[in-house]
Amino acid sequence: MAEKRVAIIGGGAAGLMAALVARRFGAQVTLLEKNPRVGKKLLATGNGRCNFTNMDLDLGHFHGTRPPFAQGALSQLTGAQTLAFFRDLGIEPREEEAGKIFPASGQASSVLDVLRYQVEHEGVEVVCDATAKSLIKNGDEFTIHTSAGTFNAQAVVIATGGKAGPQFGSTGDGYNLAISFGHRLVEPFPALVQLRLKAPFLKGIAGVKFVGQASIHQGHLLINQAEGEILFTNYGISGPPILALSRTAGEIQAQHKEALLKVSLLPNQQTTDVAQYLERRFREQGTKTAEFSLVGFINKRLIPVLLKEANIELKEKAARINTIQTAALAKLLTAWTFTITGTNGWTAAQVTAGGLDVRDIDSQTLGSRLVPGLYFAGEIIDIDGDCGGYNLQWAWSSGFTAGLSAALYAT
Repeated sequence: MAEKRVAIIGGGAAGLMAALVARRFGAQVTLLEKNPRVGKKLLATGNGRCNFTNMDLDLGHFHGTRPPFAQGALSQLTGAQTLAFFRDLGIEPREEEAGKIFPASGQASSVLDVLRYQVEHEGVEVVCDATAKSLIKNGDEFTIHTSAGTFNAQAVVIATGGKAGPQFGSTGDGYNLAISFGHRLVEPFPALVQLRLKAPFLKGIAGVKFVGQASIHQGHLLINQAEGEILFTNYGISGPPILALSRTAGEIQAQHKEALLKVSLLPNQQTTDVAQYLERRFREQGTKTAEFSLVGFINKRLIPVLLKEANIELKEKAARINTIQTAALAKLLTAWTFTITGTNGWTAAQVTAGGLDVRDIDSQTLGSRLVPGLYFAGEIIDIDGDCGGYNLQWAWSSGFTAGLSAALYAT
């Protein structure tokens, strides 16, 4: 019987899974990685702890132009099956808040170590320093020209990632390989990333941290919101709620429209109630300056900025602050509005939003609808997940699906 060979382009999470599964289903597998070692980006996930899945894999945690597309792969390797898979490799899972699953070791290197060992132990040929330059199909065979030589295969899985984290080798290489076969691209943009804001006072409040609410607006329309710990920076704003909202902001800006961020320092409190409280506080603290009257209620570094924005003199006696000024300050405390100028870019982004258009890919096999024998896995596809292990689950599930499909095709 003729040898059935599958080539995997990209040795990240999805590529490693695809290589291992294709090998287990009988294919001879060559894994081509541009970096000196596979899995470089995996080491940085979960702040080096590797949040590798989540107990709640509801489809609402996945995004893209057509999110239901993700269900095909997610149903082929479920969360429970993912836990069993990694347990077999030696990774003992530990559940933390919000259903996040980490290795009990607390080290991302543990996940990479067992994957690397298993891939090599089961006979996958791993070729590093092999940047894919071109991909050509002649008859039933693909030819991959790389910086490390030329490779042939009956089926190919492109798992080169997106553009997030170029310092780890993710530079969008795979897009051009797919586009050369006629695949369409949904323009990629950074997601799970800090936001840049337009404001002259940012350097003065950089480092101020608080638990609050953030929301994204397009004009007067509320689009999305999140709560949690928020951090002002010298370029804008960060923190888990901001990362969660960054995709929404990116979608608006991709349409060349203005995205606004509203921040509440007092989440779940009404502006009118806050105004009434401030009026009472200013009466009670009447002999103090406006600036000092707010000490103990607002972070001291924010007080001068907020007072200036509300058109209140710092040295004004609290008793002399009028209702218009009080209402303006209450509005700032509950809905401080900023214009978003962009994100902190690809280097800071945890994931790529956008990617290969899923209309050109079969959701059940992750095979190309244009080129038989060509498959895709991971971040290269127009699917991305929330923070919390969802992007790695997509990598595992899509890698499993593509690797299995490629092995079966190459038979």
